[in-house]
Amino acid sequence: MNLRNILVPVVACLLAACATKGPEPSPLPEFKQSGQLKELWGHGLGSTEGSMLRPTLVGGSVYAASRSGELARYDATGRRLWRVWTDKNLSGGVGSDGTLVAVASSDGNLIVHEASSGKRLWSVPVGGEIVASPLVSADMVVVRIGDNVLAAYNVADGKRRWIYQRPQSPLTLRTYAGILQTNELVIAGFSGGKLVAVSAGGGVQRWEASIMQPKGSNELERMADVVGTPLLQGDTVCVVAYQGKLACVDRDSGAIRWTRDFSSATGIDADAKGVFVTDTTDVVYSLDVGTGSTNWKQDSLKYRKLGRPVIVGDAIVVSDAEGYVHVMSRQDGHFIARVRADSSGVLAPIQLLPNNSVALQSRDGDLYVYAVPQ
Repeated sequence: MNLRNILVPVVACLLAACATKGPEPSPLPEFKQSGQLKELWGHGLGSTEGSMLRPTLVGGSVYAASRSGELARYDATGRRLWRVWTDKNLSGGVGSDGTLVAVASSDGNLIVHEASSGKRLWSVPVGGEIVASPLVSADMVVVRIGDNVLAAYNVADGKRRWIYQRPQSPLTLRTYAGILQTNELVIAGFSGGKLVAVSAGGGVQRWEASIMQPKGSNELERMADVVGTPLLQGDTVCVVAYQGKLACVDRDSGAIRWTRDFSSATGIDADAKGVFVTDTTDVVYSLDVGTGSTNWKQDSLKYRKLGRPVIVGDAIVVSDAEGYVHVMSRQDGHFIARVRADSSGVLAPIQLLPNNSVALQSRDGDLYVYAVPQ
């Protein structure tokens, strides 16, 4: 029997807090709110359970989808511009460049729609599950298939342009792992702690950086997947690995500039002033982007199954598995505001919108947009 087939559901269960054992979530911290999360608008879509769906913002519009196949576009005021049904159960998406919108079905199809009208343009089988949002650029759509393949398709007709494949690991973490395009490079993290850059034109590997060398006595202990979407700051790309390290590397060569022992299952956010990360015990850290040294940490939300922290102006926003949205000061991590968006919990990464607002999608599929206090 395949070890991968045994352990992947077990790991997914542990990360989703479906086991009865383990640390109890910290109680909600008490504090005097100095601001308020104001709900600007919301819409109900179908459930996102069991998928890697996330809303996305392009050109002032929010695109969102549900597991059952609903795909919709909303303007900045929350007015629905169109809604279509893909006739497929969706597993990955949404990706858009403002001209095209791409989602992925659980049976391994990449589906592309016209952003202006929602009209389906083409659908193509890719040979496996797409486990993140497709990257849509001017002339191609790049997808991550399973845990070890990147493939690019022509935007005009869905014909495959190139494929890049790595050896498959015996065990990988089922979590969101996005794709970054910068200049002529497409950059993605893989299992085994590897960060790889390939040419956008042909999928040829340009460099590989070892963020973490797997270690341990069994496959579970040796699991060291790069998670989240690689983030670009100037000429530096930063990523984090599960049971591994947080690292920043040179964009053009992959040379490592600094690393720090860290384990995260959700990824990071970063800007020119700092890197923000949630570790696997749900402690939120602020790190110096140049050295990796700690600016502050907030440990009052331990074991609440936090998502990726998001920079919103002078605030940091993070959601938890019980559906609470927490706002902290980016200066020192003290709490500013909190609201319970949805009792079903928040699975999809929070997305930054203009004017210090964010979009989030609940486990039940409801889409919410909040103004974030500063």
